[in-house]
Amino acid sequence: MKKTIISIALLGLSSTAMAEAPGGPGCGWGNMLFEGQSGPVQFLATTTNGTSGNKTFGMTSGTNGCSMNGTLTYGGASLLGSIMGEFSEDVARGEGEALNAVAVMYGVEQQDRASFATAMHTNFQTLFPNEDVTAEEVMASMNEIMKADADLAKYAA
Repeated sequence: MKKTIISIALLGLSSTAMAEAPGGPGCGWGNMLFEGQSGPVQFLATTTNGTSGNKTFGMTSGTNGCSMNGTLTYGGASLLGSIMGEFSEDVARGEGEALNAVAVMYGVEQQDRASFATAMHTNFQTLFPNEDVTAEEVMASMNEIMKADADLAKYAA
């Protein structure tokens, strides 16, 4: 059930995110299929990208003409707010799908995700000082934790 909820949240939010990078304007099967064309065909390219989820996959894997060099501009508070319960449980355990989803949201590369999970787990009390903590407060704390970590500082805003 958690996988389904997290997947729906990620797909729903990724389809409305307006960040140009990572990914870039020429990212996805639709853009690859209709490359060089203009006009109404751009709608088909966008629809192809949106209906199959291939742009999201391409942004995660660096395929489908997508770039992974940039930083997302979407703040992610709404995503974190929607999975806050699962995220806090995963941080307490030091592993889990919601913790991994947040790492992906921050652009943490695969080789640094274990460090991310450990840093968040170690700083659980900082992230969740009380039960009324907001997603924005958690994100601000995560940012400070990442800034202080040599492996994670490159992902901090």
